[in-house]
Amino acid sequence: MDKAIITVVGQDTVGIIARVCTYLSEHHVNVLDISQTIIDGFFNMMMIVDCANTDVAFETVVGDLEELGGQIGVRIRCQREEIFTSMHRV
Repeated sequence: MDKAIITVVGQDTVGIIARVCTYLSEHHVNVLDISQTIIDGFFNMMMIVDCANTDVAFETVVGDLEELGGQIGVRIRCQREEIFTSMHRV
């Protein structure tokens, strides 16, 4: 398994989850877990995904998701699980 963490933060608008999940599905990225909250109009989502069967390079997924975020007005960040874990270790 090739896990990654995707975070999405920004103003809540219609279709954020749909657009992100559509992109992931089109590139064979499997969503393992997803959590999202909306607080006072601010959208926050965290996903754990499996990139083992993706049809594009991991770096392409990262760049495409950042670009998608710009199109829909949110910040999307995708990191390999081990990097995310190292950065958030207390």
